[in-house]
Amino acid sequence: MECLGVSSGQSLQALSALLSTQQEEDEDESTNVTLAGMGPGHIGPPPKKDKEVSTAYVKKNSKDIWSEEEVAEGSQYDDLADPRPQPEYEIILKQSVGTEDLFLGLNGKDPSSMCCEAMLVKIKLPDTKATDVTLDVKEKFLDLRTPKYKLGLHLPHPVHSAEGKAQFFSEREELEVTLLIKRLMDFINMP
Repeated sequence: MECLGVSSGQSLQALSALLSTQQEEDEDESTNVTLAGMGPGHIGPPPKKDKEVSTAYVKKNSKDIWSEEEVAEGSQYDDLADPRPQPEYEIILKQSVGTEDLFLGLNGKDPSSMCCEAMLVKIKLPDTKATDVTLDVKEKFLDLRTPKYKLGLHLPHPVHSAEGKAQFFSEREELEVTLLIKRLMDFINMP
């Protein structure tokens, strides 16, 4: 009994004939391929010649390398030549918890970040006055600049940039930025 290996040319042609749904005219063209040049790409029907081009990947300008949607928000603030150090910072996620959540568990909240409503960013700024701080908050990016420090922080969750608040504590030399997190309405995050 003869054992047919997967790599033998006859078995590849037989398998190609089984998987192919093209007309006999197309089969004549595929049999002209030499057995030595056959590979996994020759199994099945030949690729369609009239491929439809998706409009999502069509470049608008021939000199563009990528579209604006592919660039991360806040990348225009990245300046690798800037020698200012990055200050120490800490991100704390906050959620409103009432007695019905704590004792009865009625709202279905848990300690995970999915149940948090706000984000507190604490930034230590030694030897800095409140008037020296420039702060710009986008949906997914926080940009802070002082004469001594520079912080470009990609936020872990999208935020409502217009609804945040910032407070500078001179005695601790620390800036606290509170930002409301944008959440999809689901069974956990009900209004």
